[in-house]
Amino acid sequence: MFKIISNKELAPNIFEMVVEHKRLSLKARAGHFVIVMPDESGERIPLTIADFDRQAGTITLVIMAIGTSTMKLVSLKSGSSLYALIGPLGVESEIENYGTVIMAAGGVGTAPVFPIARELHEKGNRVISIQGARTKELLFWTDKLAAVSDSHIITTDDGSEGRKGLVTEPLKELLEKEKDKIGCVYMIGPAVMMKFCSQVVIPYGVKSVASLNSIMIDGTGMCGGCRVKVGKETKFTCVDGPEFDASQIDWDILLSRQKMYCNEEKCSLNKYKNTHGTL
Repeated sequence: MFKIISNKELAPNIFEMVVEHKRLSLKARAGHFVIVMPDESGERIPLTIADFDRQAGTITLVIMAIGTSTMKLVSLKSGSSLYALIGPLGVESEIENYGTVIMAAGGVGTAPVFPIARELHEKGNRVISIQGARTKELLFWTDKLAAVSDSHIITTDDGSEGRKGLVTEPLKELLEKEKDKIGCVYMIGPAVMMKFCSQVVIPYGVKSVASLNSIMIDGTGMCGGCRVKVGKETKFTCVDGPEFDASQIDWDILLSRQKMYCNEEKCSLNKYKNTHGTL
């Protein structure tokens, strides 16, 4: 059993959970994920490791409660325990000295962006972070991300914080202004956001990396639910990724796959809410 040290709401339906796991905290690196089960009958949930503290022996997970399993998970109180916590899994991020790196984070994508930005910054890169959300109340970890960035830009769809607009707008401006200095662009967030970020980057010939953690299901490569076409190859996000060359991803296939179980997810969530209520 893995003790939950704290579980707090960062923004509406977005929770930060700190869990005790000494061995995992020692091996965790940016880009890794874990498999979590809230109880013995619960679904296996793949979650990116958003932070880790090797001295305290803890890892931090950021969870958006949007379905039955994630709602069940965030309902667990501090002092209780997870039934299962397995990891670290996946291929860790390639941390190199690119010179200047842009980190485009959309919504809850801020969580997996943070440890990558931190390691890139520690490596000596100049890190420019663009953090976007629909509205001010959905922003979180702005201070943490700013602390590991040389420049930190906030955008909101409604203009309630930072500049009004999408992350693609400052991304394009930076590429136009500093295309010869930028060595890599990371993008993590909703699939449609990453698709359009990738389309912005391609004309400039800059290396781009997208994390597809949100499409994983069982985390072992056995279910096939996280298949993605990268160039001419079929990859499995959980064992070959979760990070891939964004310019080579077939985003249309990926977006269509995300809709495969919408009806089943809706039925399960309605049943859960009828039994347990909402958050």
